[in-house]
Amino acid sequence: MTGPTIRPTVRGRALLQGAVVLAALTVPSAIAQAQAQAQAQAQVTPTATDTPGAAQGARRVTIVPYVEVSQTLAADLDGDDVLTYTSLAAGVDAAVQTKQISGQLSYRYEHRFGWGDKLGDDDIHSGLARVDARLTRNLTLEAAGIATRARSDIRGAAPGLLVGNVNNVSQVFAVYAGPSFTSTAGPVTFNADYRLGYTKVETPTFGDTALGGQRLDYYDDSIGNTVTASASVRPGAIAPFGVTVSGSYDRETASQLKQRYEGYYGRGDVLMPISPYVALTAGVGYEKIETSQKDAVVDATGTPVLDDDGRFVTNAASPRRIAYRTDGIYYDAGVIWRPNRRTSVEGHVGRRYGSLSYTGTATYQASQSVGMAVNVYDGVQTFGRQLRTGIGSLPTSFLTGNQQGFGQQFNGCVFGSTGTAPGACLDDVFQSISTASYRARGIDAVISATRGRSTWGAGAGYTNRKLYAPNVAPGLIVTGVEDQSYYGQLFYVRRLTQASGINADLFVNYYDPGVANVVADGVSGDDGVWSYGATGTYYHNFGRLGTTASLGLYSFKVGDLDSDWSAQALIGARYQF
Repeated sequence: MTGPTIRPTVRGRALLQGAVVLAALTVPSAIAQAQAQAQAQAQVTPTATDTPGAAQGARRVTIVPYVEVSQTLAADLDGDDVLTYTSLAAGVDAAVQTKQISGQLSYRYEHRFGWGDKLGDDDIHSGLARVDARLTRNLTLEAAGIATRARSDIRGAAPGLLVGNVNNVSQVFAVYAGPSFTSTAGPVTFNADYRLGYTKVETPTFGDTALGGQRLDYYDDSIGNTVTASASVRPGAIAPFGVTVSGSYDRETASQLKQRYEGYYGRGDVLMPISPYVALTAGVGYEKIETSQKDAVVDATGTPVLDDDGRFVTNAASPRRIAYRTDGIYYDAGVIWRPNRRTSVEGHVGRRYGSLSYTGTATYQASQSVGMAVNVYDGVQTFGRQLRTGIGSLPTSFLTGNQQGFGQQFNGCVFGSTGTAPGACLDDVFQSISTASYRARGIDAVISATRGRSTWGAGAGYTNRKLYAPNVAPGLIVTGVEDQSYYGQLFYVRRLTQASGINADLFVNYYDPGVANVVADGVSGDDGVWSYGATGTYYHNFGRLGTTASLGLYSFKVGDLDSDWSAQALIGARYQF
């Protein structure tokens, strides 16, 4: 199951049962969750590979709290600025793997004490949690949460290491939780679930003057609710083909400009095996999606009025204006190929949102410790919905990078610890933060592997967003804007001895903001922004005391301007209780 909304990258898994393909078919909408769960529950026979740990009754519970102190230096290689600060941190890493519960938590609170007048004190939260709990035979509970820092405005600076004074970054929090219920009646499998989610974003660390005075909105918070239900019959039960009927209701309200997302969905699908390895799918549905908002209060010059936090002041007397609306039939068809238990590929093409729509997934598990996953997605989203759904797609066992000096920020790709769940990327939602709704399309891929003392992983992808806002909304500049980004990430961990090892990370991002007529330092706002960097860490543990030494190099480039280079260094010590 996924989070409070349905991630457009997620489709059902197809498994063989005997010589017949017993596959799941989903669509990139909120109704897909119910259908995927129904088909999976009806058709998949759990194995040790499908449910690692739980299949053999393994029980593992670990809780490791810690405190940490570190000293960091950040130097601007293009100028004379050198910043240094001391950090005190406390955190906890916990994991549970039993027959009923699978989950992991990694959370860290850090307070930075700046030296001198150039760097003030700062509080930073970083963490990720994912848990799936089977309460009864028919009832399960899923929950997830994230705390991280992410880029706010796609036109501005693109800090990569988040060390020292960083511009254009906001602290982000998101959580969701909800139950899922499944039952059978003869050949029919019934599924239903509910998700409640909350997202909060603090104001970003930059001034409007850096973007020529033309600004995007500052996201505040949102609450989302999703209800899904489905009924399905697997192929061969009463007919050669399988049938699924599903429906969903999805609503999110955001405080900024009283923005609202509301969607109603209904759909029917058919799944037809044509060989032991291949099945054809087709579906047709009805959906009604509407996003809307109120106007901002403006002054005599037409400029939006801001509150003390820099957010737009909502004009309570304004009518509710439609940003995006679709109401009608959509359809798609696809092919599912599963030649063996370790490989699954499916692709779908159809007509949706007024144009062709492509979605698909591919997974390959080379071994218990090596896996790969690819997702092609397309859906109407908001920042809160996409983020909560994104963390819902992450594995319940993930790599935290505890021995990496500059820390795991959880704002890019998150890698799993097994080949069954290699991980997923959050770069598509974190390319920038906007309260406006948008159509998100793209592809991302991850691979993770462990060989002996070495662990490595890579993630890459592309995302395109078309933002929606009312044409008559005063002061807004995102109407019709289409932005996009490319991203790549690579990490390598090598254990040298039982007590020491090295880590290395590389990343590169390119952002095309698509916002015209915005000037920043003489550069038009639609110029692309490059961000790239590398870090290296050596760690050595002395019992409960662990020490680290890290170096980093980072650069970002806007348009035709020269690259801005900076270097970082860190030494730290952590005591685990």
